[in-house]
Formats: sequence, structure tokens, C-alpha cells
Amino acid sequence: MIDDAYAAQMALRQELITTKRDQVIAIDPAAMPAAQELLGQVVDYFTRTGAMQHVDGMVHTPDGRKVPVDYDDPMGCMGQIAQNDFVIMEQRGDEHVLTSAVLCFPASWLLAEKFMRGLVGIHDPVDPYDDQIAKRVQRLFDGIQVDRPLWRFNALRYADPTLFQPRSMYARRPGEERHDARYLRSERQTLIRLPKTRAVVFGIHTFVVDTEA
Repeated sequence: MIDDAYAAQMALRQELITTKRDQVIAIDPAAMPAAQELLGQVVDYFTRTGAMQHVDGMVHTPDGRKVPVDYDDPMGCMGQIAQNDFVIMEQRGDEHVLTSAVLCFPASWLLAEKFMRGLVGIHDPVDPYDDQIAKRVQRLFDGIQVDRPLWRFNALRYADPTLFQPRSMYARRPGEERHDARYLRSERQTLIRLPKTRAVVFGIHTFVVDTEA
């Protein structure tokens, strides 16, 4: 998606990728083929839909920038083109594992704590995530088909509208803030399967609304 917050969000994404790269980008070398495949799809989608132009190896973005299409740094490149954050999950044994990501707008989690962990480990701090839920989520990931994306929205309350909100799984937010805070933060979450590498991509487009405005 591209919305009216594009320019402001992309300025922040560029700043974070430049100054906090180790906090917002992670990639396992073995995940490079999946990351490169995803970058190709992102560039193709934006140019095919007319949202952006791809000329001489450069993507012309809606806010007037020219971003080189860099297949040696696919996650960093996507982070400068799309508002979405992208998390790539690949099958490793019996479980899908987080093998790469560009995560500029985390909603109270740390990429470093989730990188190279499977679905069960990623959801360690989630109280109701028991064995039965874990099995259902894994079946969901196993069943995702190419060209048949899944999506959902969530709704989170925050006292601070800042988009970059990393937080350790061991430092929960106060309960009153999660229920009564001024700002409504919502993520449009999508799940797709890449056709060549068969990796599953978790896309996150973040909105923040002032409920008292």
C-alpha cells in the first residue's frame, strides 16, 4: 500500500536504516535467494501498477527519490521503497523460522530477539500461545498458496505515536496503556508465499491515528 503518510514514513525509514541498521535489518546468508525474490516482486508490483517507475536500475518513488535496486542488499532496498515492513519466514525442519526482515516500525518487539527463531520461539511471550495454537499456526503457514494471500488487521492502543517502538519480550507495556491510551495503532498484516523459494512473507503496513484529534 501507499497512503498519505508515505513521504513522512519513508523519511523515518531512511533515517533508521542509516543510523540503526543493526536494529531494523537482519538477514541470514542462506535467506538471500528469498529476499532477492521478494525485492523483485516489490519492484514489479509498484511499477506494474503505475505507483512507481523503474528506469535504468533506479526506482522513482512518489516522494521524488531515486532508489537503486540493490539485489546485494534486498532488505535495505525494500525498506527504502515500501512503507511495509517485511519479515521472511522459511521452512527449517518442522517449523517456519524468521530468516530475514526489514522492521522499521516494530510494535513492542525486538528483531534481535526473534531473528532465526521459529514460530513457537517468536511467540514465547504470548500467554495463550499453547501447543494447540502453535500447531494451528504452523498448519496455516504450511497451507499458504502462491497468489492466494491472507490478511488481517489488528488494533493496539499506545500513549506514544512514535512508529519505531522496539521493546524486549521481557519488558511488557503497562496494562492501562494498552487499553486506554490516546493513539490507535493498527497493522495491516499480509501473508504471501513466494513462488520460487516457497518462503512465506509477513508484510506489515502500520497506521497510527490520534483518537482525540
